[in-house]
Amino acid sequence: MDTNISEYRNPARRAIHATAAIAVSCFALLALTATDARAEPRKFVIDPTHLSIGFLVDHAGFAKVLGMFRKATGEVTYDEETKTLSTVKVVIDTESVYTNHKKRDEHMRSPDFLNAGEFPEMVFTLTGSKASGENSGTITGDLDMLGQKRPVTLDVTLNKAAEYPFGGGAFSSKPYAIGVSARGSFKRSDYGMTYGVEQGWVGDEVELIIEFEAVRQE
Repeated sequence: MDTNISEYRNPARRAIHATAAIAVSCFALLALTATDARAEPRKFVIDPTHLSIGFLVDHAGFAKVLGMFRKATGEVTYDEETKTLSTVKVVIDTESVYTNHKKRDEHMRSPDFLNAGEFPEMVFTLTGSKASGENSGTITGDLDMLGQKRPVTLDVTLNKAAEYPFGGGAFSSKPYAIGVSARGSFKRSDYGMTYGVEQGWVGDEVELIIEFEAVRQE
């Protein structure tokens, strides 16, 4: 007699087989659920010690002045499976502007430019994104500056997404992180910042240079 048929006809054996099948099915379901959970978009907080927001503006046609903002915070939502950013928000402290010249920095904070006293923050908020390569694409967003919102487009490159080699301090041991580079430009006159434009003293176009690392939140 076929041993497999004999075992199947035995009620006790059938119960054991059924229990084993259910266990295997449950394990597979749990594994699938875990995989789906890992594939969900995750929140990443920008590390302020590895965030650089720079800008270049023409000075009377002779050369471009390089400046930066030394204080900013932000967070992104990133899908590791599709390699897409679904939310980005960066808040920049306008008082923190720095161009390596004290008088110029004071002028930059004045109503002629950033008017930091009345508008202490600039905010960039993502409105859309589009991939152009495996690790590159463009994002569009609203830049809120001087009380006005205008669209800005940035070319973005995802440099790396991996376990972070440095732990401790503000982060847990070896957290997961992403590194991003972004470039773009806008006209400051679109925000009503027109000082020096007509005279040709200060360029209208502002070139943006953004580099940041962001740590995944567990």
